[in-house]
Amino acid sequence: MAVKLKPFAVWGLVKEVRVAMQDELPLVISGVLAEQLQKELARNGTPGAVRVGGRLEDAAALVRVLAGAPTAEDEAELRAANREGLPVVAVQTGSGIFDVPYVQATDVVACPPGAGFPVDEIARALAARLDDRGPNLAARLPLLRRPVCDRLIDSFSRKNGILGVAIFVPGADLPVLTLNQIRLVLRVAAAHGVEVDQQRLPEVLGTIAAGFGFRAVARQALGALPVAGWLVKGAVAYGGTRALGEAAVRYFAAVDER
Repeated sequence: MAVKLKPFAVWGLVKEVRVAMQDELPLVISGVLAEQLQKELARNGTPGAVRVGGRLEDAAALVRVLAGAPTAEDEAELRAANREGLPVVAVQTGSGIFDVPYVQATDVVACPPGAGFPVDEIARALAARLDDRGPNLAARLPLLRRPVCDRLIDSFSRKNGILGVAIFVPGADLPVLTLNQIRLVLRVAAAHGVEVDQQRLPEVLGTIAAGFGFRAVARQALGALPVAGWLVKGAVAYGGTRALGEAAVRYFAAVDER
């Protein structure tokens, strides 16, 4: 027997996002040419969202700009960020490739001489490391919005795809999949600086309702292909969540432009 989705569960998700958005920690830039990179990342953003230097305890993430091989000063700050559990992206300027201590290789962005800062690549690297802090920072820094939303869509689509395969009881997956879709849409809204309150909630739910068509297709496919039905179900849950996320990005981008 399917479990119905409870309204209080939805409101719980709204409150969850509201609490997360109250902690407006800045992105900290340090190292060589920090002021220049700060200006590029902060373009059209909220004043104070990107800070040059300062306490790592009061930061959402750190971008450390290195001039070639890491110096003792670079290593000391990266070690301190690691102790704080702070997301870190290293930008390596100059020629040559060097190991950066306390930073994963995937979080090191190369900046060749004379090419300018690859701000889009830096934004994608940050989005991959920010996790739950992503929507809050993206709301204040437009450069981060698309990368953060892409990351959210990828994450929730994979989760729902796995759930679609793992849950075999007919209808039992609907509340779980729907709650994840609501989480996705609320975080996309937050990344665009759109607060979902009691008046706006029906608009959000109207956007979410587009996902039910995908589940109807999944049920029909399961009946037609009983042997491989679990695979179809997972694929439709994944594809439906991804399509819903993309629709939410377009919707809230339009709201943000009004």
